[in-house]
Amino acid sequence: MKLVICASINFTNEIKQAADELTAMGHVVEIPKYTQKILAGDLSLEEFVAVKEAQGDLEYRQKSEEDLIKKHHRLIKEADAILVLNIDKKGIKNYIGANTFLEIGFAHVLDKKIFLFNEIPDMMHRDEVLAIEPVVLNGNLDLIK
Repeated sequence: MKLVICASINFTNEIKQAADELTAMGHVVEIPKYTQKILAGDLSLEEFVAVKEAQGDLEYRQKSEEDLIKKHHRLIKEADAILVLNIDKKGIKNYIGANTFLEIGFAHVLDKKIFLFNEIPDMMHRDEVLAIEPVVLNGNLDLIK
């Protein structure tokens, strides 16, 4: 299965771990552009997070040769499914941020299967995510089929 991982860049280490596990299981996996840059050593996660927390990530988005939202949409369009790594962040259990929520919407309207790593968070957009009826893995990547 071809999967796109959708998650906060803050979860870069978890994205790599999930991608490695899924690849070992025979899946083809795409990860976010800035996760790739961090893993390649072009940028440190700490630097990215510090800039994002201080002034947002618009500067990184503008530096990219391709619109990052459109790029992830294209990857989702070419995939069979997305895996949302919804992990605790900002004191919110199973956090799903704005960009990841947008990507869930893309996958939904493109009729792609949507896997959530953890339960749906108790956030403002909970009902919308419930209505999409994602497959909740409860941390078990073996359930991706």
